[in-house]
Amino acid sequence: MTPEQQAEIDELRANPQPTLRAVAPGMEARLYTPHKVLDHGFVRVIDYMGDDAAICQAARVSYGRGTKAVSNDEGLIRYLMRHWHSTPFEMCEVKLHVKLPVFVARQWIRHRTANVNEYSARYSILDREFYIPAPDDLAAQSVVNNQGRGEALAGEEAQRVLDWLREDSDRAYDHYEAMISQDGQQGLARELARMNLPANIYTQWYWKVDLHNLFHFLRLRADPHAQMEIRVYAEAMCEIVRDWVPLAYGAFEDYRLGGASLSATGVECVRRMLAGEDVTQETSGMSKGEWREFMGVVG
Repeated sequence: MTPEQQAEIDELRANPQPTLRAVAPGMEARLYTPHKVLDHGFVRVIDYMGDDAAICQAARVSYGRGTKAVSNDEGLIRYLMRHWHSTPFEMCEVKLHVKLPVFVARQWIRHRTANVNEYSARYSILDREFYIPAPDDLAAQSVVNNQGRGEALAGEEAQRVLDWLREDSDRAYDHYEAMISQDGQQGLARELARMNLPANIYTQWYWKVDLHNLFHFLRLRADPHAQMEIRVYAEAMCEIVRDWVPLAYGAFEDYRLGGASLSATGVECVRRMLAGEDVTQETSGMSKGEWREFMGVVG
């Protein structure tokens, strides 16, 4: 956190305002607090709208909480999640302040159903902060997955990579500073000088999204197959959402994070297995990849 950002937080905390809107106690406790991610990153809640009751209110199109018990609300939310009724979840929104490496931001921005305002390197000078992986997170390319990692690098090879990452980052930033030098030189425009910076430099943005699309983001990015550097952000956000809408998050965790989707072929194979048939990949009607994923669910 910069001194200016911390001062903003301190001022907001020192001047709480009364409100007539619905509030979530768990989210109130999260407001403005930065949750550390990676070496220099964080996630913090700036604002939010709605709670579990707002989801049910939208689904019933009723005024206020009505006469429904909490147990009924939980059942309704689970029904909505189970049957992919997304609109009621769109009634809740959250605005996050996120500090993250540029290469993580470029993955993140693929989720286009959100409002984003990013720190501008056209107008401002980026800080000398780079993501340098922990030694345990330095891994070789996977031999079975073009998008994944294999075994961790060790010994001299790991140290060599870490040294290069630090040296290249510092060298690029030195040149960036020199190009925009204000020591009597004309200096290069910031919007041009920034192109020399590496993808592991940190950027920041405000990211506002509704709960339905946030769940979609978390389903993909909190998955064990997601790249670690974005997964840790998703995991931090899962903890925030759990405190915000505990009933909705519980349903999401059950049906999306911990659930599985089967094709019609997969369902038929399950039926055949339950009937006592010895189903193999060759008799399943699935490709080898499909069969491997299917067995990962039912095996």
